[in-house]
Amino acid sequence: NKELFDLNETLRNVLHLHAANDKLEIVSQLLPHPMMVDADKTHINRLFTNLVLNGIQSVPDDRPIRIEVKQSLEDGFVLTKITDNGHGIDEDIQSKIFAPNFTTKTSGTGLGLAMCKRIVEQAEGTIWFETVQGDGTSFFVKLPLAD
Repeated sequence: NKELFDLNETLRNVLHLHAANDKLEIVSQLLPHPMMVDADKTHINRLFTNLVLNGIQSVPDDRPIRIEVKQSLEDGFVLTKITDNGHGIDEDIQSKIFAPNFTTKTSGTGLGLAMCKRIVEQAEGTIWFETVQGDGTSFFVKLPLAD
């Protein structure tokens, strides 16, 4: 169900859902004007909800949780970077991170990041990550801006 919508409004709504968490610091640097994309709004909401939740869950209990969301423009695309201060992704599993049924959690289906990848690809975008052991992970979502 593709529709034209403001990506920033969706991101603000996702971040607002987590604002009540006292253990969570959210740093948001969204671009000041609407970022109009033509995609499935429900899927894009699910994508960013999942990425933020994964980031929160990756942080060890002994440290405060910090999620940073930054945006930039790149040749007709909006690039959204979501960074956590978790433990990072082990090198031996990095190649499997977007595979269906793969999970590092004790519960869950392992479909979250596979679903994220599919949502981004359906929106004609790209998704990737950078990670540092012990420091955290950044997920990058690059989506085409609507004409």
